[in-house]
Amino acid sequence: MKLKLFYAAAMLCFLSACDMGGRVENTKELSREIKASQIKRVTNTQLVYTADEWGKKIAQIAEKSLKNELGKSPEKAGELCKNLSSIPVVEALQKEYGVRVSLVGKEDIKSAGLAAKEREVLEAYLYSAGKKMTASDNLQQLNDTLLVYNAPVAAESPVCKVCMAGSDTSFAVWRLVFNKKDIIRKLDAKQLKE
Repeated sequence: MKLKLFYAAAMLCFLSACDMGGRVENTKELSREIKASQIKRVTNTQLVYTADEWGKKIAQIAEKSLKNELGKSPEKAGELCKNLSSIPVVEALQKEYGVRVSLVGKEDIKSAGLAAKEREVLEAYLYSAGKKMTASDNLQQLNDTLLVYNAPVAAESPVCKVCMAGSDTSFAVWRLVFNKKDIIRKLDAKQLKE
């Protein structure tokens, strides 16, 4: 009788230790981890298309946010224009998309912090602005890991007038730098959700 009671208690302990609900969740989590660790094939075309789409969206949101902040706090214009991360919406975009957002102007054409390709593109934008021509957005591959999206700001925009007030030509460009790894991670996370 004691032996049967012992076996029953042992069986009860064994069954209670097997948490089937947790096991099912662990299986789902494990399958997500396996899927995340698999090698993904993302073509250069997909990267360029994604960076272009995100660039359009981010530049529009950043400009709208900067306009709003300039309207609320015109006395902080210099700080806001140079430190876009101080704007909560822009900071959130940078975190969400893994992008660096900045506003560049005429003085940045000579900047050593920009790649030669970027300076050439800025010179072309400045030329267009000087001739009152409309310029379109541009996406360039800087190196093996970085893409830069440029979007000119309209000359009549408050962003251009306030942030580049000292310049003789009303000229400003949104500069968004994407890391390909961040684009791939975000695309992968999107695919995992689907």
